Amino acid sequence: MTSPLILIGLWVVLAFVMAAIPSNDNHWRRAYVLIAVGVPLTIWIFWAHGFWMGALALLAGVSVLRWPVYFLWQRVKQKLGTK
Repeated sequence: MTSPLILIGLWVVLAFVMAAIPSNDNHWRRAYVLIAVGVPLTIWIFWAHGFWMGALALLAGVSVLRWPVYFLWQRVKQKLGTK
Protein backbone atom coordinates (compact mmCIF):
# COMPACT_ATOMS: atom_id res chain seq x y z
CA MET A 1 0.00 0.00 0.00
CA THR A 2 1.13 3.51 -0.68
CA SER A 3 1.16 6.52 1.60
CA PRO A 4 -2.07 8.16 0.37
CA LEU A 5 -4.06 4.95 0.79
CA ILE A 6 -2.72 4.41 4.29
CA LEU A 7 -3.49 8.02 5.17
CA ILE A 8 -7.07 7.84 3.87
CA GLY A 9 -7.58 4.73 6.03
CA LEU A 10 -6.26 6.60 9.06
CA TRP A 11 -8.49 9.55 8.10
CA VAL A 12 -11.56 7.29 8.17
CA VAL A 13 -10.56 5.83 11.55
CA LEU A 14 -9.96 9.35 12.89
CA ALA A 15 -13.37 10.45 11.62
CA PHE A 16 -15.12 7.62 13.45
CA VAL A 17 -13.19 8.31 16.66
CA MET A 18 -14.06 12.02 16.42
CA ALA A 19 -17.72 11.16 15.87
CA ALA A 20 -17.78 8.99 18.99
CA ILE A 21 -16.70 11.84 21.26
CA PRO A 22 -19.55 14.12 22.42
CA SER A 23 -19.62 17.67 21.07
CA ASN A 24 -21.49 20.90 21.84
CA ASP A 25 -21.71 22.07 18.22
CA ASN A 26 -22.98 18.84 16.63
CA HIS A 27 -19.45 18.02 15.42
CA TRP A 28 -19.26 20.87 12.88
CA ARG A 29 -15.77 22.05 13.93
CA ARG A 30 -14.54 18.49 13.59
CA ALA A 31 -16.19 18.20 10.19
CA TYR A 32 -14.33 21.34 9.04
CA VAL A 33 -11.03 19.80 10.16
CA LEU A 34 -11.83 16.53 8.40
CA ILE A 35 -12.73 18.42 5.21
CA ALA A 36 -9.52 20.48 5.39
CA VAL A 37 -7.45 17.30 5.68
CA GLY A 38 -9.56 15.07 3.43
CA VAL A 39 -9.77 17.25 0.31
CA PRO A 40 -6.00 17.46 -0.30
CA LEU A 41 -5.68 13.78 0.57
CA THR A 42 -8.36 12.86 -1.97
CA ILE A 43 -6.66 15.01 -4.62
CA TRP A 44 -3.38 13.22 -3.84
CA ILE A 45 -5.08 9.85 -4.33
CA PHE A 46 -6.57 11.00 -7.66
CA TRP A 47 -3.11 12.12 -8.76
CA ALA A 48 -1.19 9.06 -7.54
CA HIS A 49 -3.64 6.24 -8.29
CA GLY A 50 -5.99 7.48 -10.97
CA PHE A 51 -9.68 8.04 -11.29
CA TRP A 52 -11.12 4.84 -9.78
CA MET A 53 -9.14 4.89 -6.55
CA GLY A 54 -9.80 8.62 -6.25
CA ALA A 55 -13.50 8.00 -6.76
CA LEU A 56 -13.43 5.38 -3.98
CA ALA A 57 -11.65 7.84 -1.69
CA LEU A 58 -14.23 10.51 -2.54
CA LEU A 59 -17.04 8.05 -1.85
CA ALA A 60 -15.48 7.21 1.53
CA GLY A 61 -15.27 10.91 2.38
CA VAL A 62 -18.85 11.58 1.35
CA SER A 63 -20.12 8.62 3.36
CA VAL A 64 -18.30 9.86 6.47
CA LEU A 65 -19.26 13.53 6.00
CA ARG A 66 -22.80 13.00 4.77
CA TRP A 67 -24.42 15.96 6.58
CA PRO A 68 -22.03 18.64 5.32
CA VAL A 69 -22.49 17.23 1.81
CA TYR A 70 -26.28 17.24 2.26
CA PHE A 71 -26.32 20.88 3.41
CA LEU A 72 -23.98 21.87 0.57
CA TRP A 73 -26.35 20.20 -1.90
CA GLN A 74 -29.32 22.05 -0.37
CA ARG A 75 -27.48 25.37 -0.68
CA VAL A 76 -26.57 24.68 -4.32
CA LYS A 77 -30.17 23.81 -5.13
CA GLN A 78 -31.34 26.98 -3.41
CA LYS A 79 -28.86 29.14 -5.37
CA LEU A 80 -29.95 27.52 -8.64
CA GLY A 81 -33.61 28.12 -7.78
CA THR A 82 -34.72 24.49 -8.09
CA LYS A 83 -36.71 22.48 -5.61
